[in-house]
Amino acid sequence: MLASEIRMQGGVVASPYPVNTGENLSIIYNGLLAQSGADRVFLHVGYGPTTAWTNPHDVEMMKTARGFETTIKVDRPDRINFCFKDSAANWDNNNGLNWSI
Repeated sequence: MLASEIRMQGGVVASPYPVNTGENLSIIYNGLLAQSGADRVFLHVGYGPTTAWTNPHDVEMMKTARGFETTIKVDRPDRINFCFKDSAANWDNNNGLNWSI
């Protein structure tokens, strides 16, 4: 089966999907913060259950014509959880649900 992208609600696209440990995962965000004029957006990402993230950290995303983009290396075989924040500390956490792969 060929990997493809997954389009999620809230203006999020991730690829490849599915993704395996050791691969790079690209995330495009064109959601609420991007649509509200954010100048900088950060991916807030961690692993594990949706209620207890392991190793959460922020990755600055690059502004492009498609929104904000970044690529991370998947270094654990766990669920990847993420949300977004801008440089003014406004968050988009998918109405408290976050996103996960």
